[in-house]
Amino acid sequence: MNSHRSRNHFDDLTVDHVRLCVVDLDARTAEFVRGFGLTPADAADLPGEDRTAVLTRGEIRLVLSSPLNDEHPDADYTRRHGDGVSDIALGTADAASAFAEAVRRGARPLAEPVRRGGVVTASVAGFGDVAHTFVQRAAARPSVDAAATDTGLRHVDHFAVCVEAGALDATVEFYQRVLDFRMIFEERVLVGSQAMNSKVVQSRSGLVTLTVIEPDTTRDPGQIDGFLKNHGGAGVQHVAFTTDDIVRSVTTMRSAGVAFLDTPDAYYGRLPERLALSRHSPEQLGELRILADEDHAGQLYQIFTQSTHPQRTLFFEVIERAGATTFGSGNIRALYEAVAAEEE
Repeated sequence: MNSHRSRNHFDDLTVDHVRLCVVDLDARTAEFVRGFGLTPADAADLPGEDRTAVLTRGEIRLVLSSPLNDEHPDADYTRRHGDGVSDIALGTADAASAFAEAVRRGARPLAEPVRRGGVVTASVAGFGDVAHTFVQRAAARPSVDAAATDTGLRHVDHFAVCVEAGALDATVEFYQRVLDFRMIFEERVLVGSQAMNSKVVQSRSGLVTLTVIEPDTTRDPGQIDGFLKNHGGAGVQHVAFTTDDIVRSVTTMRSAGVAFLDTPDAYYGRLPERLALSRHSPEQLGELRILADEDHAGQLYQIFTQSTHPQRTLFFEVIERAGATTFGSGNIRALYEAVAAEEE
């Protein structure tokens, strides 16, 4: 349907940064520096109408912003949602052209292209109150991790996005039509009397991945319903960070005060029967409460932090991929049950 020329607008997309609106900038900054090993970086290319902290590790770049006054858009975001992801910024070689093409395909424009120093940005609306800012940089941004605790976190693996019941297919279609994403995985999860549906969309580059989840309202309300209620609509439920050694990362993060979701002992009792682990031992995984799964391409290991926000919404994931390219179908159920148990 689209020409080769138009497809090129979105072939190179990356996660440039993740913007979080926060109520208490100092507390959230300290949390990410201490627990996640992120390092404060220069914020010179960002607008100055609110308080901002830029934190990096590897390819991860979080931009934390806190409004200076009640009239700022970030203040409206935090009133509606509390702390949360307000922008999944997409790196590209030509931000102005990507913006124009996305708008031509039906995206709602939020901010026209503007240049600050060597950086060009332009924004369109995504899902809920989450924007996508196209970011074009004249040079690769430096990564300086030496001053922080080495948690081993490397880059953003994926975002888990909760949308209202009935919005899953329309959300997936938007990313396919507007940004040339592909649907690479789908799953229906039943846990007791609750259920949810999910579809995974990914950029052509393979570097931007959204797991989009909707609740099944024909079943009993569950944690996805709870997120949508507490968050005030669609939004990012969690952000997943990759590591090359999840045992080392989780050990370091726990020592720094990060709390993770628990998993029932029975999960680890059944683990040796379910998997012949390619990395780590059942004892190591059980001690740290790390989940393990596999697909046709290999194994993956993952764990989820407890939410530190009053609404119990946004949290984070640490994931190690030992070949696996999907998302741990068996662990989706385990996560669902773990979050439900924490809420109880």
